[in-house]
Amino acid sequence: MSKIYETQVAGRPLSLEFGKVAGLANGSVIVRYGDTAVITCATASDKPRDGIDFFPLSIDYEEKMYSVGKIPGSFTRREGKPSEHAVLTSRVIDRPMRPLFPKDLRNDVSIVSTVVSVEQDNSPEFCAMIGSSIAVSVSDIPFSGPIAAVYVGLVDGKFVINPTVEQREQSDLNLIVSGSAKKVVMIEAGANEVPEKDMYDAIMFAHEEIKKLCAFLERIIDEIGKPKFDYEHITVDEALFDDIREYAEDGVKQALDTDDKNVRDARLLVVYEDVYMHFEDKYPQEEYKEQIDEALYKLQKTVVRNWLMYDKKRVDGRGILELRPLSAEVGLLPRAHGSGLFTRGQTQCLSAATLAPVSEAQIIDGLGLEDSKRYMHHYNFPSFSVGETRPSRGPGRREIGHGALAERALLPVLPGVDDFPYAIRVVSEVLSSNGSTSQGSICGSTLALMDAGVPISAPVAGISVGLITDPENDDNFMTMVDIQGLEDFFGDMDFKVAGTKKGITAIQMDLKVDGLTPAIISQALEQTRNARYYILDEVMLKAIDKPRPEISQYAPKIINMTIPVDKIRDVIGTGGKVIQGIVADTGAKIDIEEDGRVFIAAVDPESGKQAKEMIERIIKEPEVGDIYEGKVVKIMDFGAFVEILPGHDGLVHISKLAKGRVNKVTDVVSEGDMIKVEVTEILPNGKINLKKVLD
Repeated sequence: MSKIYETQVAGRPLSLEFGKVAGLANGSVIVRYGDTAVITCATASDKPRDGIDFFPLSIDYEEKMYSVGKIPGSFTRREGKPSEHAVLTSRVIDRPMRPLFPKDLRNDVSIVSTVVSVEQDNSPEFCAMIGSSIAVSVSDIPFSGPIAAVYVGLVDGKFVINPTVEQREQSDLNLIVSGSAKKVVMIEAGANEVPEKDMYDAIMFAHEEIKKLCAFLERIIDEIGKPKFDYEHITVDEALFDDIREYAEDGVKQALDTDDKNVRDARLLVVYEDVYMHFEDKYPQEEYKEQIDEALYKLQKTVVRNWLMYDKKRVDGRGILELRPLSAEVGLLPRAHGSGLFTRGQTQCLSAATLAPVSEAQIIDGLGLEDSKRYMHHYNFPSFSVGETRPSRGPGRREIGHGALAERALLPVLPGVDDFPYAIRVVSEVLSSNGSTSQGSICGSTLALMDAGVPISAPVAGISVGLITDPENDDNFMTMVDIQGLEDFFGDMDFKVAGTKKGITAIQMDLKVDGLTPAIISQALEQTRNARYYILDEVMLKAIDKPRPEISQYAPKIINMTIPVDKIRDVIGTGGKVIQGIVADTGAKIDIEEDGRVFIAAVDPESGKQAKEMIERIIKEPEVGDIYEGKVVKIMDFGAFVEILPGHDGLVHISKLAKGRVNKVTDVVSEGDMIKVEVTEILPNGKINLKKVLD
């Protein structure tokens, strides 16, 4: 028997139906928001996965094209690998949920949200976030939920929950907030330089709505929730941990106390080998190696967290608000259209910008209304950047997520297509990684765009803030700016904020605890703002203080013009014959939009100019007195037809071919001849009469 629970969100009906579908899953629900519908199912394995030291959670957001009445555009005409948007949505669901599962759970857990119907005003991503939380919460899978999530827009200075399509187009903010009834668990945002105070208020505004949704979900759990299953707990033997701590704590502290990751890793390797040998009799490796490794990991975590929380000491000796050494450089790659190298400590990112005709924008075959993307940002994280050896197998979810974050951060400062008629691609190559590579890629990409001559409205920088919390006291916490890998690894948060001097353009928050208090959020926003200003003023703007006045000599020069819509057919010609001829003659690339905008791209400016002149001649209506160099295209007894413009022929009567009498047209001209003619008459029916211009 199915059961339906209903409420309202942003004035629109939200319903959750249980017991109707997917009865073999541990938990399932159909979430309907207006005419949007998503089926979410949560399942868990009966036994833990052997030989792993992490929680094997997989979250998938699956877009079905039938949900918007489309057939997929691929060759096979069926859904294939997840779209970039689907991957990003899966990450948005994953990040707030993962910290709320037991840390020692090793059973495989899978959450799948299938989009089956989409009404554009009502977000399927919102349905998937709500569905994922409640499907797990009512199941027997251990989970400290529920959580809820909402979108927030900023329209005409006012915050809007779950904005409609029209509101999204006007909004200066695209904010996603997930949280429990008490705390904020996840923040992700793209914004048009929104000030920190407004961003904080938007997050708090979202949390008030989240509290209402959590209360609604709690009532459902109380009624139909299943008891949680027992699982094999992974714990470190306290006696073993105490023995290792007493013996190895000083060695671990000495190993960790350096600003060089390579030195730290080498020192820790010595500590591990020493501990194995020292405890070989009491704790033989054959039996206890996994527990010894877990104890040493726990010891490192304890040392780092205690240093930060109580001693205000960082592993590399920096102050809590001090940034690592910074450097910036532009113009490294002579043939790239623009390049920038940004280094922060042992994190280093090289970004390269490419400019191309607008027609090379990315085509999007998705569930939304957007069908193309003019700005593309791609992020690569090769294994050598962390000193490892593994083959490259294309971008994973992390790479896609970091690229999208940088894309969101830079999009608000890019010029419009009318002012800068280019498709833009930036690729960020992580050359060395020790924390915050995503923010390093944002800084490097700003440099590359300015080096490429892209007239961005303001430079963008990014920085991250870490967190150490006291599990017994929410008010006892400390944050540190510019976290490196170890502080991210052993800390509780990676709060990434990018923006300009004016305000925030992007946020992404990764969390390992059950949520953030308002005080933590406020402090993190303030600290990232101050650090961002420093990076911009003291490093980036000293490398290049404004976009170059000219684009690279190797980038295509684009001329844009507008032609009457009724002339588009003339410029293209039958079967594309006319435009193909212009391209063949000039070497330029020509793109024509439906509204009459024309973009002419050519590396050689003269080629572009020539193509423009040819198009202008085509669209120009002939007038009496105009003189043309035309081609004889047809011979008749009474005269010759001459093509004066593509699509425009005129007749030179036999009497107008020469000064004296002409017996035969072919005595004067032949087909294919180029002759100079003058327009003498344009008849009401559009026919054109010409005369040969005589020397």
